[in-house]
Amino acid sequence: MARFSDLVAVMARLRSPEGCPWDRKQDHRSLRPCLLEEAYEVLEAIDRDDPQALRQELGDLLLQVVFHAQLAAEAGRFDMDDVVQGLRDKLIARHPHVFGDSSADTPEEVLHQWDDLKRRERGEDEDSTSSLTDVPKTLPALSRAQVVQRRAARAGHGRAGDEVQASACAALGVLTRENSDPEQAQLALGELLLAAVDLARAAGLDAEQALRERVNTLITGVRGRARGPSSTPGPTRGRASPG
Repeated sequence: MARFSDLVAVMARLRSPEGCPWDRKQDHRSLRPCLLEEAYEVLEAIDRDDPQALRQELGDLLLQVVFHAQLAAEAGRFDMDDVVQGLRDKLIARHPHVFGDSSADTPEEVLHQWDDLKRRERGEDEDSTSSLTDVPKTLPALSRAQVVQRRAARAGHGRAGDEVQASACAALGVLTRENSDPEQAQLALGELLLAAVDLARAAGLDAEQALRERVNTLITGVRGRARGPSSTPGPTRGRASPG
């Protein structure tokens, strides 16, 4: 905790009149690209199974949290202590099977209990679909589709497997048809992608991760063909900047 307090103090110093001109210039909106970039760099480190990089990238992501909390503290809205306290209280309240007297023996039961507690906190009925509308619109479309479909299924509004397969086949037929209407093709493409995400969910797969890995494989294959059989890979270049 002393080290965390030191981190918060460093951030406050950077934002002070005697601090850094760049840090003093930032606000919540200007930092949005930084937050998104750091989150994706954490994912990249995880995908590479690189613990050293993961440690560094988690620190960079934490910096964004501390930065936003400092901005809020300066505006008199909340501070880092409020963020930590709120998270602590939320974790305890949402895990009564650990800190209370309820029970949840499987991950599925935990998720159901989490959703139920969240609805109660909001004063919503059990069949409420508000959890679908509060999925951030800024998420990449594939990730957003996964979250929406997962929440819909947990709320009892998921599509049956045969319905999803039929939709995928119909959409594929439109896309492969010659001289298809561009607007219909666009709608069919959206349905095909949505169906693929739904099929992945039903199979317990992560569509975002699957596509990310497949794209990486595609890049490796294209680079290998471009080099040709006689070429040898050049030296690996290091990271250009700490950001």
